Amino acid sequence: MAVKIYGVSGATGTQHVLVVAKELGVPYTIVPVDMKAGAHKTAEYIATMHPFGQTPVLEDEDGFKVYEARAIGRYLAAKAGDERLLPRTDVKKLAHFEQAASVEQHDFHPLALGIALERYYKPLRGQATDEKRVAELEAALVEKLKVYEVILGKTKYLAGDVSVFLPYLRYPFAQRLVTDQFLKATPNVARWWADISSRASWKANGRVRVPRQRRVF
Repeated sequence: MAVKIYGVSGATGTQHVLVVAKELGVPYTIVPVDMKAGAHKTAEYIATMHPFGQTPVLEDEDGFKVYEARAIGRYLAAKAGDERLLPRTDVKKLAHFEQAASVEQHDFHPLALGIALERYYKPLRGQATDEKRVAELEAALVEKLKVYEVILGKTKYLAGDVSVFLPYLRYPFAQRLVTDQFLKATPNVARWWADISSRASWKANGRVRVPRQRRVF
């Protein structure tokens, strides 16, 4: 049996979930959601899948559902009992995990999302990229990476020496934004990036595509 992941494989939230599932060895089936047609905003979808009309949503084998990428990742790791991704038995390691997760969500993600919106999503919608805004966001991101550099000079990962990468950053944003420009002056970040981006789960996710099949939503 496999869990069902409702979403779009190219969407950042869905990719985040796919990386975690691959890392844990959790079998899954991708159920395509036709967001271009507004399937995620239908009354049925909102009532049964995600009250805010978003993706991804995970449906477990017993019918249990959970939405929001970060929550899904935590759920899968907790259910698998994988201490590498979600330390639970050591309260101090768990504190460092939550610390890193909070930093990712509030310090890294807003900047990465802003750049992604300008560089990737606006052109897809036929809109012009605001280069001034991109420059501002990239400058702010560089400053955040400088802090990461200090942290990673002391530990293997951002949450310590055990937890791998679950709380750190949204995989697709990192893949698109972490370039030589950002890594040149941060060798510890470069070492960490080479480590996590070379993992089999990370590489496999880059090849995942939504299968051609009838869309459920």
